[in-house]
Parts: sequence; structure tokens; C-alpha cells
Amino acid sequence: MRSVVEHVAETDRLAQMDVNFRSPMELIRLVLPGMRRKRQGRIINISSVGGMMAMPTMAVYSASKFALEGATEALWYEVRPWNIKVSLIEPGFINSEGFQKVRYTDQSAASSDGSLQVYYEHYRHMNRFIEKMMTHTGANPENVAKKVVYTIERKHPPLRVMATLDAWLFSMLRRFLPRRFYHWILYRSLPSIGAWGKAKLLAPDDEPQGQV
Repeated sequence: MRSVVEHVAETDRLAQMDVNFRSPMELIRLVLPGMRRKRQGRIINISSVGGMMAMPTMAVYSASKFALEGATEALWYEVRPWNIKVSLIEPGFINSEGFQKVRYTDQSAASSDGSLQVYYEHYRHMNRFIEKMMTHTGANPENVAKKVVYTIERKHPPLRVMATLDAWLFSMLRRFLPRRFYHWILYRSLPSIGAWGKAKLLAPDDEPQGQV
């Protein structure tokens, strides 16, 4: 779901959470009794770099992946006594046409198409940036699939598995940089950030109300 926070309605939020968080957690809940009886099992959840760091115009997507990561981490502790192995696969940008199939909310679709909308520059530059990253990266779905298979076959798999080079780099930045500098660097690295927030017209909801 490509949208800034202001353009996400509750129905959009729930739709994204259903796919990325609620569905995998319900499936896990259903298979755990059998795994506990056998005292073994493997659970692999597909997360994302969006589950360790958030990007503008992808708030609700990141929220769903953050939720998946939090619940999976708790699960890792909970089921270890039954020898159930739990892992998160965290890919970064993947060479695919996924950017062409992203869903927009009603408001984000209108804003991304209208040059006088207040968030237009956010959508325009982030759309171009994501398309560039996804068409130029060397990582592909086969790379991620191999990571999944390798994780399943490991005797002692880690909780988190970085599936692409950029995922590993972002993880290192987050781990070693002071949080203040980490966010400052990422903000300054956003595409054409100087143009953001400079729309010529206000959105209808921003117009002054009741002034004489």
C-alpha cells in the first residue's frame, strides 16, 4: 500500500494488516499445537527491510511488517522449549516489477497524480526512487528463495536472516549509528527532499475555517 499516513483510511489499514500480519499469525496459531506435540517444527516468516526501518509513503506497509517482526520475536522465545525454530527472512529491494503492482488508497492515488496536491512531491520522488532501486538491484526472487531453503536446512537458524546486501547494510547502519544521526542521514538521503512540502496550493482540509 503506497500512501502517506494522512491518506490511509481505516479500511486501508486493515487490508494491509490482514495480508502481512493477521493472516500469517493465524496460520502459525493453527499449526503450533501439532508442532508442540511432535516437539519440533520450523516457522519462516517473510519480513522486509520495511520491518526494520520505515520509508515515507510506505507507513502502513512498514507498520504491518513491524508488527510481524515483533510477534515473531516473541514467538521465538515462546516455542524454543519445544524445539520449534522461528526465523524472519528480511529482503531489501528485489529486482522485479512489484513497483508497478503497488496499491494506492483513494487519497494517495489522487495526490500522486495531481502536481498541486500537498504530498505530490513525496509520491513523485519516492515512486521514481523505488522504481530505480527495484530495476537496478542485483537481488532477485531466486536469491531470497535460496535464503529461505538455507534457513530451513540449518540446524540452528538465527531469528533474523538478511536476504540481500542492502538489507545487511541497513541493518549495520541501524545497529552502529547513534539513532539521531541515523535518522538525519536517511532524511538527507531522501530523493529531492528540498522540494517536499512546497506545493503551491493547500489541500482542502488545510484551508482556514471560520476566519473573518
